[in-house]
Amino acid sequence: MSDEDDDVGGEFVLIAAYSRAQALEDGTLIDVTELAKQAGIKAPVALTRSVWERYVELSPAAEKAGNDTTGRTWDILWMFRCAALQRPDEAEIRYQLHVVTDAIEPSLVELKAIIGPGDDGEAVITILLPEED
Repeated sequence: MSDEDDDVGGEFVLIAAYSRAQALEDGTLIDVTELAKQAGIKAPVALTRSVWERYVELSPAAEKAGNDTTGRTWDILWMFRCAALQRPDEAEIRYQLHVVTDAIEPSLVELKAIIGPGDDGEAVITILLPEED
């Protein structure tokens, strides 16, 4: 194979695609759209598996503090909504909230929300850890 055979004329060649639907199906993303609607968020919302495991799933301290997964998810969504209302034209919104993690005393944590097109070009929201893409 020559170098000329490798040239695709400067065009982008898609080697593989991983859709949002696939990420939801395999559990990489967790759909929280129904609860988000109750919080006044109109677009579909998903949390990354890392956000779910770190800030929604119950640690022993969270259980002792009387937390439940619905309430913890609500807090993440509500604080996103508040931040989004302050910055309605931004596609990436960083925000903070207090979450019971390993100790009963809540920790201040930062999350990132990306508002962008879904698989069919519709507006969707993904909430991630700040270091995630």
